Amino acid sequence: MNQILITSLAAIIFTQVIKFPIAYFFNRKSAKVNIITSTGGMPSSHSAAVSSLISSLIFEYGFNSPLVAIATIFGVIIMFDSMGVRRQSGEQGLVLDELVKHYVKLHNGDLKLEVSNNDEEINPVILDTDLTAYDRMIVKKYLGHKPSEVIIGTLTGMLVATFFKYVVF
Repeated sequence: MNQILITSLAAIIFTQVIKFPIAYFFNRKSAKVNIITSTGGMPSSHSAAVSSLISSLIFEYGFNSPLVAIATIFGVIIMFDSMGVRRQSGEQGLVLDELVKHYVKLHNGDLKLEVSNNDEEINPVILDTDLTAYDRMIVKKYLGHKPSEVIIGTLTGMLVATFFKYVVF
């Protein structure tokens, strides 16, 4: 049995599941159960997965292992990406969403976005208020992470690895 793999997957599942109670506790009005299956939010499951992987490797092979070095570099890249590129993409998506909503208001709701069959072209056409095609294309609001979400995710992954090392296995 691959205990390192199981521990890392458990860290992902655990952090995804606890996102809803955390969101509910801090902001009851906007907490939705679908946060469990989405990216982003508190805590970062990406950070939890890689920190759990690194911690499990340290437990198994020691801190000086080349596997720990590889996993650490991999983890830093994952965490940096989740706070950088992915977060900025999500923020840009929110700005674009607000721009479209503003544009619709300016045109008294007379906007329809036509989407081609291959979903590669978006053609705004002034017709009516049917925005169902647009609604399907909206980027999820939780794409990336705040630094605090990454830090808590990292600590969660380390705790999951420690729990699995001393309690489960």
